[in-house]
Amino acid sequence: MAKYELPPLRPELVVCPACGEGTNGRIGVHSHKERRYKCHGCGKTFSDTYGTPLYGLKHPTWLVVAVLTLLAFGCPVQAIVAAFGLDERTVSDWRQKAGQHAQCVQAEVVCNGQVDLGQVQGDEFYVKTQCGAVWIATGMSVFSRLFIWGAVSIERNTALVTQVVEQVKAAAQPQRPLLWAVDGFTAWTSAILSVFRTPQRSGRPGRPRLLIWPDLPIVQVVKRYAGRHLTAVERRLVYGTQQAAQVLVCTTQVELGCFNTAYIERLNATFRTWLPAATRRSRTPAARRSQLEAALFWMGAVYNFCHVHASLQATPAMAAGLTDSVWSIDQLLHYRFRRE
Repeated sequence: MAKYELPPLRPELVVCPACGEGTNGRIGVHSHKERRYKCHGCGKTFSDTYGTPLYGLKHPTWLVVAVLTLLAFGCPVQAIVAAFGLDERTVSDWRQKAGQHAQCVQAEVVCNGQVDLGQVQGDEFYVKTQCGAVWIATGMSVFSRLFIWGAVSIERNTALVTQVVEQVKAAAQPQRPLLWAVDGFTAWTSAILSVFRTPQRSGRPGRPRLLIWPDLPIVQVVKRYAGRHLTAVERRLVYGTQQAAQVLVCTTQVELGCFNTAYIERLNATFRTWLPAATRRSRTPAARRSQLEAALFWMGAVYNFCHVHASLQATPAMAAGLTDSVWSIDQLLHYRFRRE
């Protein structure tokens, strides 16, 4: 097994948690051995892990990174407990912290209004937990395979998919042509048409008129089954023009073809593989919805920034122009958020 090496200290990327100083050389290295910085503004020192999921943990960093890497790629908690002699509650706590951190990374790096999405596919699937079945809705960009957002709810309704649609709008470049491909669940269409609107300012008092984005075709792909056998696939253009939808399909799909939801279905299948609690016949169902949500975002962030997609020869984040290199798990955990 290769020796784990901590990343070098980089004071130019750090902001003092006490006074907010962090530019013009105001932060220096206090101790390389203890991995601590010092603020020359207020004179206080702070740990390299402050503000990350690694802060305050009583175990070595290499062990936490190894455990979180295994969790991201589908290793059950029980196997990790047996292999490393850890308490199950400790492992669950690390995953919870990593999932909350990953959700913030998604919100800041992905959902920042700078991604030319082109085509977005949305879908939902159910997962059995110890407290009953819950629904997970996900959205992704087809061209870059970028996982944009996910939401968990006990009900499959408009509120569930609206959470995903709102974050897709936050990620998209304003007013750019955007094709939505979804299944036959009508809540997607109503949520998209409700969220993707911009106010038309007239200068007069009162609420401005809200206009739906131009070039926003929506396609439904409805599959018909006889028992477990697929018998027919119906494709409906429910909003926009056929020409605009066809142009976006040709420019965003590597494999040219008709309207489909194959890409989001593959992503959901990957999540089911990487999350033991999401397998169809799981022996390790999630205990709480918050645990499932944390695991979903941790997997999603690792998929976006650390996992090289075979057909792209790059990570989804690289394909979307959000980064120029493959992130390590340690780099993802050490990501520091901008201070407003």
